[in-house]
Amino acid sequence: MEFQDKVLKCIDCGADFVFTAGEQLFFHDKQFKNEPKRCKACKAKRVSVLGAAPARAGGGFAKVETRTVCSQCGKETTVPFKPTQGRPVFCRECFQQRRQAATA
Repeated sequence: MEFQDKVLKCIDCGADFVFTAGEQLFFHDKQFKNEPKRCKACKAKRVSVLGAAPARAGGGFAKVETRTVCSQCGKETTVPFKPTQGRPVFCRECFQQRRQAATA
């Protein structure tokens, strides 16, 4: 299947943006049914407003790092997500130990 660049209109700011052939191939491979509705700038703004990972200037997403205390050993650590209340959080070492014990 051959894709060609398409010009789409952003539903937020009304600006035209290009939906490249490469992006279309990616959407096709992932079996996404809808074309993008927002330009990259509006998508990044929307993501930051909704409280997801803040957008970087390069168009990707910044990693979320949360400081917390390990539920097993009590050591202060950072985790790459926002912990859910009532669920244990483990440092890297305790997490690896638990993973190895589960597969053994």
